[in-house]
Amino acid sequence: MNVFLPADILIPDVESMEKWSVIACDQFSSQPEYWKDVKETVGDAPSSFHLILPEAELENVDENEKIKTINWNMQSYLEQGIFQKYEKSYVYVERTLKNGSIRRGLIGMIDLEAYDYSKNSSSRIRATEKTVTCRIPPRVRIREDAPVELPHVLLLCDDRSDGLMKWLSGKKEEMRKIYNFNLMKEGGHISGWLVSGKLAKDFEKKITSYENISAEMPYAVGDGNHSLATAKVCYENYKKTHSDTENANAPARYAMVELENIHDKALEFSPIHRIVTETDEEALLDELQKTCCAPNGYPVQWYTKERQGVLYLNPNKSRLAVAILQRFLDEYLKNHRGQMDYIHGEEALKNLAEKENAVGFLLPAMEKRELFPYVTESGTLPRKTFSMGHATEKRYYLEARQIR
Repeated sequence: MNVFLPADILIPDVESMEKWSVIACDQFSSQPEYWKDVKETVGDAPSSFHLILPEAELENVDENEKIKTINWNMQSYLEQGIFQKYEKSYVYVERTLKNGSIRRGLIGMIDLEAYDYSKNSSSRIRATEKTVTCRIPPRVRIREDAPVELPHVLLLCDDRSDGLMKWLSGKKEEMRKIYNFNLMKEGGHISGWLVSGKLAKDFEKKITSYENISAEMPYAVGDGNHSLATAKVCYENYKKTHSDTENANAPARYAMVELENIHDKALEFSPIHRIVTETDEEALLDELQKTCCAPNGYPVQWYTKERQGVLYLNPNKSRLAVAILQRFLDEYLKNHRGQMDYIHGEEALKNLAEKENAVGFLLPAMEKRELFPYVTESGTLPRKTFSMGHATEKRYYLEARQIR
């Protein structure tokens, strides 16, 4: 049986799709003004914004009340008939980015029995980054009673011949276009075509062939690792109180994702930078220089309000610069004041480093071709090693699926 499958997909039928679709909740976490603008843009219109909890708001809201509101909104949207259901289908997606390139993907669902987010997993679907387990419980509280899921998970396949997406692209004239609109706040443009009936059956054969060829690890989670880990935890909790027969057919056993080919030219790996605020930036830089640097090491640019420079991280400590820096910051902040955050985009990092008592680190990008071999041989990468595209290129919430 395939582990990537067609799903009963819910597509909103609303007046403004632009207001409906908002960026993933873990984006712009240090820029609450972004989310304030989204809130003002959306207003009271039907929107995925009313169904999520942006991480930028976590410290400023009553979490329990917010989750109740989210679940109420989800149920209300279902009862109002806002969604059109497409059963046992996929949606082929083309996302036109700000630079004009077109990123192709396919909405479907995965079997969570084939997914394991532990570091040394041997499952067919594996996490690419170390899962921070303390980040899962708040997400579980959101998902465990939610009637629907809205995915921002991007699942990668290692399809060097590009057979899957090329086949779908060539069949567009046989598909019905079900959405076509501009995404808010410089997100580009998105179009979606329904893949159902015979086309879906034909594509399933291609997926079967790909999964058989790539039997050891056909898929890796590119974006949304913690969201998918949350779905796994919720499913494991569900299994504890239900029979094997119930588990086999439970909506909770599956999670909706967008499948993309890691070799797609429009899919770019961007580094995720580090910012440390509320710290003694000079002391931090001195300690990093003393303990982690060496001549001819990996160059890492740093920025503070007053200065900037380059440190050379010792390659003997790891073959990844991000691993060296992350390990240092984890240990340093156990005994020194400071708050670390992960930043998408060079300009965003530089702007945040302009604040008093802050230091930002600009990290290099990982090569795409290194990902599947690294995860297969060495397990998960350090958390937040890479991002697929810049902040505004992240997945926007659009499709949904009932999970109870």
